[in-house]
Amino acid sequence: MSKRAQIQRHLGTLNEIGGIMGAMKNISLMETHKLARFLAHQHRVLAGIEAAAADFLGHHPGIGYRTESVTPGAGVVIVAIGSQRGFCGDFNESLAHAMREHWRQAEGKPAGALVVGRRLAAKLGKEPRVTASFDGPSVAEEVQPVLHRLMNALNDLQAAAGHTGLLTVSVFAHREGEDKVGVRSLLPAPNPGRASPRRPYPPLLNLAAPAFFSELARHYLWAQMHDVFYSSLMAENRRRLQHMEGAMQRIEDKAGELQRQYNVLRQEEITEEIEVIMLSNDALQMSRRTSTEERKPW
Repeated sequence: MSKRAQIQRHLGTLNEIGGIMGAMKNISLMETHKLARFLAHQHRVLAGIEAAAADFLGHHPGIGYRTESVTPGAGVVIVAIGSQRGFCGDFNESLAHAMREHWRQAEGKPAGALVVGRRLAAKLGKEPRVTASFDGPSVAEEVQPVLHRLMNALNDLQAAAGHTGLLTVSVFAHREGEDKVGVRSLLPAPNPGRASPRRPYPPLLNLAAPAFFSELARHYLWAQMHDVFYSSLMAENRRRLQHMEGAMQRIEDKAGELQRQYNVLRQEEITEEIEVIMLSNDALQMSRRTSTEERKPW
């Protein structure tokens, strides 16, 4: 195979790879538009729950989140949300580094971890502190089933800790618009907001105040988990877009260089063909002149 043919084959491969990356980039772009709407709705849901909790706590200050029963170092769990797919730069590497740094600095018994995302689980390898790992969501529609599996795992850990131990859960995940890995405490659930000024009349409840607040805390936790996953997916797709744009630019540069080499080789081949034609023409004319001279009478 000639060098020009090799370059032509390489160009064809680069064009195929560029087409695949372009399709992946478009999918990530569409996903970011969809997640932007999801996150806007989720922020409004969280704001509504926080406003309701603030109004409730203004009239029932004695009912709140009990954190004094938490035993330091006991029942501590990290939920790390990585990516299911690749091509997103150092998205998973930074998460794995943040978790190892947290474990290194942790006092007492290190926290166990529930890892979401196949790529992050691969980065952590056979880390003994990883309690379980799950496949993560690739698109927004896959968040719900992943959340159900994660909550079931947390329920199992809470059952193993017993009724006397309160599970402490911190989430390590990327957030949209932030470069560093964010850490958010979800359990024990923090106060959704400060108590609002006491109004003349308390909110009308159809449940007993403790039962109402327990359900409100459950809804708040569920909404927080959705917000964390949607924000992580948004950051992942942003990283993927940047990664794809850089890779596609490198492919274009490489393809441009190969195309120039291809043109040079083709020009050399054309020049050689012209030279061969001219030499052949000269030889033909010389042969005709010789034949004519031989046929002349002396």
